[in-house]
Amino acid sequence: MLVAMVQPLVAQRYMDRVGRASFYSKAPLEDIEAHTDQALCVLDASSGEVAASLLMKSFQFEKALMQEHFNEKYVESDKYPKATFAGKITNLADINLNQNGTYTAKVEGKITIHGETQPLSTDVEFVVQDNTIKATASFPLRVKDFRITIPSIVARNIAEVIEVRVAFDLRPTG
Repeated sequence: MLVAMVQPLVAQRYMDRVGRASFYSKAPLEDIEAHTDQALCVLDASSGEVAASLLMKSFQFEKALMQEHFNEKYVESDKYPKATFAGKITNLADINLNQNGTYTAKVEGKITIHGETQPLSTDVEFVVQDNTIKATASFPLRVKDFRITIPSIVARNIAEVIEVRVAFDLRPTG
């Protein structure tokens, strides 16, 4: 009698179409926060490649005027509708997507906002639980690195460095 033991295979691709992203600006005169739950992320588990994108107009603000200024004056959402990230997990060998647990993924790539592309390296926490990967990260971005001009009249209302947070519940695609 032949008995075959088969280990579960890692799904090749994971995706989340309703990921969450937010940013926070702490400035002397005003704190500004915005959120979206329309971020997309794809992870290729075999290569470690990661891609994410979101529509800039999907960010929701506490005040409608802030949202209007953000889209029209700062990020020019009609001209530059998306923010994107493309990168790779550099320590993929240290992460076991077949085993429940918490792992720190080192991710390096390029982020594009407002038509400007910059390098980005950050740690992403992966919590693997029953074939789902909860991925969360937080990283700073300098506004001027993306050619976003802040008029001097409101310079004390908007931070030079914005804290960005992302959270995805990645599930197998096939």
